[in-house]
Amino acid sequence: MTIAGTYTPKPGAAPLPRMIAAQAVLETKMLLRNGEQLLLTVVIPTLLLVLFSSVDVVDTGKGEAVDFLAPGVLALAVMSTAFTGQAIATGFERRYGVLKRLASSPLPRWALMAAKTASVLVTEVLQVLLLTVIALALGWSPHGNPAAVLLLLILGTAAFSGLGLLMAGTLKAEATLAAANLVFLLLLVGGGVIVPLEKFGSAGEHVLGLLPISALSDGLRDVLQHGAGTPWGDLGVLAVWAVVALAAAGKFFRWE
Repeated sequence: MTIAGTYTPKPGAAPLPRMIAAQAVLETKMLLRNGEQLLLTVVIPTLLLVLFSSVDVVDTGKGEAVDFLAPGVLALAVMSTAFTGQAIATGFERRYGVLKRLASSPLPRWALMAAKTASVLVTEVLQVLLLTVIALALGWSPHGNPAAVLLLLILGTAAFSGLGLLMAGTLKAEATLAAANLVFLLLLVGGGVIVPLEKFGSAGEHVLGLLPISALSDGLRDVLQHGAGTPWGDLGVLAVWAVVALAAAGKFFRWE
């Protein structure tokens, strides 16, 4: 005779924090094993930092080129992971039915997105550490308040993550692949990462300054290069982008 309640282990879903952590670990491993994504998130920012810091190609103003470039490349690394990489990966997961199957598991949909965000943050920490070491080796002398830098990176991640999920959840996978790479290239050139915004004229500078990549790179540059206090204007721009993008992604994201 079988006595109820004597089975070990007890059947049922794992605790929610454990499920989110396990999914985040899986997402991170998949991201780091993807050669194309690794090229986009690590290799390209590193090459840009080393190349433009070593060769006088772009006029970055007074001081060492690396002091101007390092904050912009950090912003580019955040965009490449939170926006471009996440949009492409999530878009193809949606196309192949992976998201649909995960959505039917005990892991809630919001928890799946939380795990993806955690994976992005882990990857960004590795990126920032690597790029910081390389920039310091090139002669970078950062200044400013680390708390302000952290706040800028968090808001920038939220803004780009929302935009990436919005794109992945509304467009077809092929369209997401093309659009995400195109946006990456356009913002690389016109987002104040490599080329100072003042090079685009007064009107262009004001318009481009409202982009999330411009706000993130300028905010990081104000703190790390010029030793400024908390860049509230840039933080405000990033906060608006984050709220609007995440709200739109939550409303319009299609799981199938």
